[in-house]
Amino acid sequence: MAYSKVLAESVRKYLSGLREFRVEEKTMMGGLAFMVNGKMCVNVSDENLMCRVDPALREELSRRTGYQPMVMKGRVLDGYCYIGPEGTGTERELSYWLELCLDYNKHAKASVKKKKGAKPQNR
Repeated sequence: MAYSKVLAESVRKYLSGLREFRVEEKTMMGGLAFMVNGKMCVNVSDENLMCRVDPALREELSRRTGYQPMVMKGRVLDGYCYIGPEGTGTERELSYWLELCLDYNKHAKASVKKKKGAKPQNR
């Protein structure tokens, strides 16, 4: 797992100053995820910031410097995007993206937790 330690530390520092949120770090999706109140909020992957944002903002956000849609299996994932280093180079830029993620986190659904040892059901 390779991710920018500098970017991860910047995200960690920003989130640690916000007492109203419970923040956990987990390795996932090939990087370091920052879980906020039990939900994936932002992830540092390589040199990129992977953001979980309001899907309704996709068109507006796509015009921002560094924006890249998140594509899995040939399809764009609504509500997720990558921001390249050119879009997070200043504290102001990083803060913009982190605040968008935190705003959406309040409304985002938590993923369903799998029970340990549970076998998938055949349907």
